[in-house]
Amino acid sequence: MRILFTGGAGKAGRHVIPYLLAQGHVVLNVDLLPLAHPDVENRLADITDAGQIFDALSSYASLGELDAGAGVPKFDAVVHFAAVPRILIRPDNECYRVNTIGTYNVIDAAVKLGVRKIVFASSETTYGVCFADGERKPEYLPIDEEHPTTPEDSYAMSKVVNEVTARSFQRRSGFDIYGLRINNVIEPHEYEQNFPAYLENPALRRRNIFAYIDARDLGQMVDRCLKTDGLGFQIFNVSNDDHSVSLTTGEIIERFYQGVPLKREMGKDETFYANAKARDLLGFSPEHSWRACLNR
Repeated sequence: MRILFTGGAGKAGRHVIPYLLAQGHVVLNVDLLPLAHPDVENRLADITDAGQIFDALSSYASLGELDAGAGVPKFDAVVHFAAVPRILIRPDNECYRVNTIGTYNVIDAAVKLGVRKIVFASSETTYGVCFADGERKPEYLPIDEEHPTTPEDSYAMSKVVNEVTARSFQRRSGFDIYGLRINNVIEPHEYEQNFPAYLENPALRRRNIFAYIDARDLGQMVDRCLKTDGLGFQIFNVSNDDHSVSLTTGEIIERFYQGVPLKREMGKDETFYANAKARDLLGFSPEHSWRACLNR
């Protein structure tokens, strides 16, 4: 597929794009900063400028595409990851503005230009746990896509708005638009760098619901979305299968989630951030675990 990818220079994108390239896709990265990859062309553009996004989506992806002499090819898909990545980086209202207007511009241009597959990054933060003032517990466990989304911060608010925006565009167009509620992204080097502290002090993972998603498995998730047609508008949790700490499910509940209802019985090491929907509808199957990386 010929894919326009926004935000490819970010923490997630710089791992997802190589995964997509390995599957044979052609990728044009649209970002404020270039991704240093020999097989990727970069278009430096601002997602909050609708004209720049329309230009990128209706342009050549590389000089090599000129050789066919058949005009500008059409993109098969858009993967939209570009965003202010969390609170406390830019002013709250600017985080909200960039993320909501940027997403509107990307999906609007894609739909108007006839791109029938759009995948966009939402967030674990929509459930209101991650950036809550104080401790907020889930309403039930495991957290699935039906769990209420009631955040109180500008970043998570923007992601909830983006999901509503995407659903509206899908209803208008009938295209496939899939939103990914991505859990805490872990790059391969971060297992040895960060996880010893998590194993020593599991409370460090409370705001991430004790879950994580390996950046390489996120690449697989995006690829499964690109290859699965006909689902209309969908929201998917994205996580690995296990907890990001060495405690068992029962031990985590005893220490951190007393009184939180369980919707069903859970496995000994099963993630509280349910990924069953992605498994069932997309065939998503995470391959990486901190346990293998740290030989635990």
